Amino acid sequence: MIDPLLTPPSPLFDSLTYLKKSPFKEVEVIRARQKTAPPANSQDDIFHCLTFLQSYNGSQATFNSYRREVERLLQWSWFVQGKTLPQLKRLDIEEYLEFCQRPPVAWIGTKQVARFKDYQGERICNPNWRPFVSQVTKVESQQGQMADIKDFSLSQKSLQAVFSVLSTFFNYLLQEDYGELNPVALIRQKSKYLQTHAYKEPIRRISNLQWDYVIETVEINAQKDPNQHERSLFIMKCLYAMYLRISELVADDRSVPVMGDFRADVDNNWWLQVTGKGNKVRMITVSDEMLAALKRYREFLGLSPLPHIAESTPMIGKIKGKGPVTSTRQIRFIVQDCFDKAYQRMLQQGLKEEALELKTATVHWLRHTGISEDVKHRPKEHVRDDAGHASMATTDRYIDTEMRERHASAKYKKIKPE
Repeated sequence: MIDPLLTPPSPLFDSLTYLKKSPFKEVEVIRARQKTAPPANSQDDIFHCLTFLQSYNGSQATFNSYRREVERLLQWSWFVQGKTLPQLKRLDIEEYLEFCQRPPVAWIGTKQVARFKDYQGERICNPNWRPFVSQVTKVESQQGQMADIKDFSLSQKSLQAVFSVLSTFFNYLLQEDYGELNPVALIRQKSKYLQTHAYKEPIRRISNLQWDYVIETVEINAQKDPNQHERSLFIMKCLYAMYLRISELVADDRSVPVMGDFRADVDNNWWLQVTGKGNKVRMITVSDEMLAALKRYREFLGLSPLPHIAESTPMIGKIKGKGPVTSTRQIRFIVQDCFDKAYQRMLQQGLKEEALELKTATVHWLRHTGISEDVKHRPKEHVRDDAGHASMATTDRYIDTEMRERHASAKYKKIKPE
């Protein structure tokens, strides 16, 4: 008999591209892939999981996040507890949360790999896939450190995701009359698992000096090798000046960003239409400098200075081949290359301490940096709408005036009062 704690489970749910539109057809395929037979009546579990996940097919990132949490729960419920979803109670979920914080070694991997792969025309389980992954930080990776299974820990952000996603999931099951309660909502002492802060978490951003070096470095490279770096320069300016998320630059199932998404209104003010989180479409103001950046990039591409209505030229095209960039990984690589080159320039000019933060910076820091700078002089309602924040509370996190004033008032406190 297979010990579920000593044997890694097989993945359950493939990507949206490969999931059949009919959950009924997918149920038996998923059951047949499992090394250990799931409990009786598990077909209903799979069906409801599939219908829940497919309702998030408008956003690849959301689908992936929800799939991860639902899949882990189902694997634990079936193979460790021997229960189906309606049988789970509050104590089960508390036990599951403890399990997630200390999963068995067999369930932990050291790198992200695809759940399935193609083999002789069929989709088969990837034997290297694991439900949990132990990772090192970006800086540790650059220093040659390798991930170790023994170092696995579930971050507070990940634990919050478990609560959030599973609560939404069980509410869905209640609406479908598949179960009698939401066991996540019954956990009263969430503080046992989740930390709370009496302060605002600082926004992760780069300094103005670091940004100056980054953009100057890309401009220098664009002059030396425009074929390789004019696109990089445009990407960096988009991420900073318009607070774009990385997913809003690449083509996916939701949208294909094209030059025609830049458009002028009756007052000849320019805007960019993007499809963001939750499949929400918003209009972003295009500043004069950003418009100049657009003209520069288009002229490099041999296009007219400004796009025409309904122009289908990809906003970010491939350098080799035709069509739009479809991989967020490629954009991350471009931005990381810009950070690395700026870091080297800062080191050469004796700015070691100021350069260090660029070693840990990520693409998303550019969005944070642009918003943080703009809330200093733009109405925060305007920043909120350009950033696509769901509420003003999110935008308020970028206003650090209060923290600066608080520190300034304490800066010269005496340890020995006079």
